[in-house]
Amino acid sequence: MAGHSKWANIQHRKGRQDAARSKLFSKLSKEITVAAKMGDPDPEKNPRLRLAVREAKANSMPKDNIERAIKKSVAGDGEEYEEIRYEGYGPGGVALIVEALTDNRNRTASNVRSTFGKNGGNLGETGSVGFMFDRVGQILYPVDAGDADTIMEAAIESGADDVESSEDGHAIFTAAEDLNEVSTALEAALGEPESAKLIWKPQNTNPVDEDQGRTLMKLIEALEDDDDVQTVTANFEMSDEVMEKLAS
Repeated sequence: MAGHSKWANIQHRKGRQDAARSKLFSKLSKEITVAAKMGDPDPEKNPRLRLAVREAKANSMPKDNIERAIKKSVAGDGEEYEEIRYEGYGPGGVALIVEALTDNRNRTASNVRSTFGKNGGNLGETGSVGFMFDRVGQILYPVDAGDADTIMEAAIESGADDVESSEDGHAIFTAAEDLNEVSTALEAALGEPESAKLIWKPQNTNPVDEDQGRTLMKLIEALEDDDDVQTVTANFEMSDEVMEKLAS
């Protein structure tokens, strides 16, 4: 599992997610509203909305919040959001992709650029690091969903491209356009996944030491704290010992 995924798991285990639950729900609501506005408000007829709702449920977002976000799109309430991707470098030459939903492009660009600059990074041009990542679907299952062979068999039968099993759980990867179909098939075979979403998967990882990692984590957390930022992906690799130390 890549460094960024491990870091998220450590943060979750230590309860850091709870402190930011309100902010997380806000980001999930925004994605649901945008997905519903761009397609059918019925999740069964709108793959992007279906995945957004599933992700919200996986993060224990209340049903009322989910329904409110969908109704907001139907009623035409609220701001019109624009999807923007930023790319740049962090400490140690780590490549980062930042995805945002914003109603003010200038504000978001200024905030993201400032955050990179204050935390040892450099914001680059669009495409400056994107070629280092693949856009794929990722479906996550816990360890107790089955052994590696069981998960692999189910993934192959469902049309997935690859599986990575570890002590942290099972990560199943698909072509971006196949995510909804494969996740539906896997749900029938293995039950509901912990997560099913599109991600930027690093083609290679960049090792960082403790000092670089400390500054990098500050950069990532500062970006994730921005209300306009939906996701941050980085291609770093760090030892479990250093991750635990920095998270403590």
